[in-house]
Amino acid sequence: MRIKYNAPAVLSFALLCAFVLLLSRTILPGLVEYWFMVPGRDTFKVGNINNWVTILTHVMGHAHWEHLINNLTLILLIGPMLEESYGSRPLLVMMLITALATGILNVLLFNSYLLGASGIVFMMILLSSFTNFSRGEIPLTFILVLILYMGVQIFYNSDSGNISHFAHIIGGLCGSFFGFFRLPRR
Repeated sequence: MRIKYNAPAVLSFALLCAFVLLLSRTILPGLVEYWFMVPGRDTFKVGNINNWVTILTHVMGHAHWEHLINNLTLILLIGPMLEESYGSRPLLVMMLITALATGILNVLLFNSYLLGASGIVFMMILLSSFTNFSRGEIPLTFILVLILYMGVQIFYNSDSGNISHFAHIIGGLCGSFFGFFRLPRR
């Protein structure tokens, strides 16, 4: 038996996230805060190149190991199935679009910093309910997942506890959009 790198987009993303946190916790303190955390509306500086970079890279930065493990557990569980259904490149594009959407909307609407891959997690959760459907259908699993996951995020949005429920909602909306408008390859 041999070990297979079965989901290159998902595995590479997971390894990059772990590498960023490891570097930040060992030899490059402040790495996450400077290059992997998108600032909010009041602290975003248009002339600062790293602020623009973080709009995309914030999904690879995590506050601590528990934060990373919570996100990677679901990404590594759901991601390979999605990569098999949609392909590596399309899934990577969906992840990039979700990162951009959450980063840009955070800069435009909120004063808080944003980091972590939970928007991508929620994109994958909602997208996974579309893996076995045909055009003109709305999967019941999608409706139930939408009600359960998104409803909880909307309900708990006022009690953040440093969790960006907004990023979860945007990620879920991205996953819903991708599910409706991009059929999985068969």
